[in-house]
Amino acid sequence: GNNEGSITQLPNGLWQARISYVERGVHKRKAFYGKTRKEAVEKMQQALAELQKGMPVISERTTVGEYLQMWLEDIARATLRPRSHEKYAQVLRLYLLPHIGHIRLTKLTPAQVQKMLNQLVASGLSPSTAQYCHAVLRRALGQAEKWGMVARNVAKMVDTPKGERKKAQPLTLEQIHALLEQARGHRLYALFVLAVSLGLRQGELLGLRWQDVDFEHGLLHVRVQLQRVGGRFALLEPKSESSRRTLQLPDFVAEALRQHRANQLLERAQMGAEWRGEWDLVFLTSAGTPINSRNLLRTYYGLLRKAGIPRVPFHTLRHTAASWLLAMGCDIRTVQAVLGHSQIGITADLYTHIVPALLKDAAQKMEQLFRPPEKLA
Repeated sequence: GNNEGSITQLPNGLWQARISYVERGVHKRKAFYGKTRKEAVEKMQQALAELQKGMPVISERTTVGEYLQMWLEDIARATLRPRSHEKYAQVLRLYLLPHIGHIRLTKLTPAQVQKMLNQLVASGLSPSTAQYCHAVLRRALGQAEKWGMVARNVAKMVDTPKGERKKAQPLTLEQIHALLEQARGHRLYALFVLAVSLGLRQGELLGLRWQDVDFEHGLLHVRVQLQRVGGRFALLEPKSESSRRTLQLPDFVAEALRQHRANQLLERAQMGAEWRGEWDLVFLTSAGTPINSRNLLRTYYGLLRKAGIPRVPFHTLRHTAASWLLAMGCDIRTVQAVLGHSQIGITADLYTHIVPALLKDAAQKMEQLFRPPEKLA
């Protein structure tokens, strides 16, 4: 019966203990083996105890692939954001399962994990992506270790691929003016003004709602971001509490948003019954639907080309805002708050090439403040 075990001795002398159970409406069976009857029974009883606690049943023959898929769907899904779950599933499908999925979970070694990471990088995968693969595996095996399914988390015992962190290269003032000049007159002009002045992430820009813009007090609230999950648009909460932030709107940014609002109302009136703007988003297509990030990038790269600016990632606009805030004398903690970084170390690490100049300026100011006045002749 369900959750009851049966014990038999096999022709080869090994003892086999089998249990049957129901998992998510599916009838399953697991077998446990031992050189003695007692050993097989102990393994079976441990599995039955895990079932009673609601934990998954893992046998000696459970592979890394079987465990990872179970972990992703039954354990990790409850704690992951939809987009993160999709990325984890992609990591499993493309990288982890093909390389180590066939290995028994309890037999996985640090050497096998290290070999996989080395092969991924050697095949052309970027070090950062290989690091992400390692992070997913480390998290999954950490859960297995906590539950006593494995004796140790072997993913903690390997060297992760080292990739040289690229310095954040902001646009120059001339490039900023050239980009905005090309964007002037485009229906998304205000979006690019926001990007280079306040450093909002792409998802934050596309998920910005009119209810988040306070023209009366000159404030902008970052509360959600637009993501595409399972082929459909969704407004999702930020990953961290620090990403939920309130920013002061410079006057020229507020003016660009007011003009954008007027243009959007005109578009809506012209579309009439065909307008499909149910999202209250600041930035929409001309039909009133959310903007696909690929279409935004197409527009962005087109503006760069017309402005004579090298093809740089959209994220460069965020770096540009942060870099110029620092260059104009804003302290790094203020920049951290503007960007919505969870830790000041993240901000400092990204802009280490800018901070020394600020420290030099601070030293010069301290020199002026504390240097004793020269004696009058």
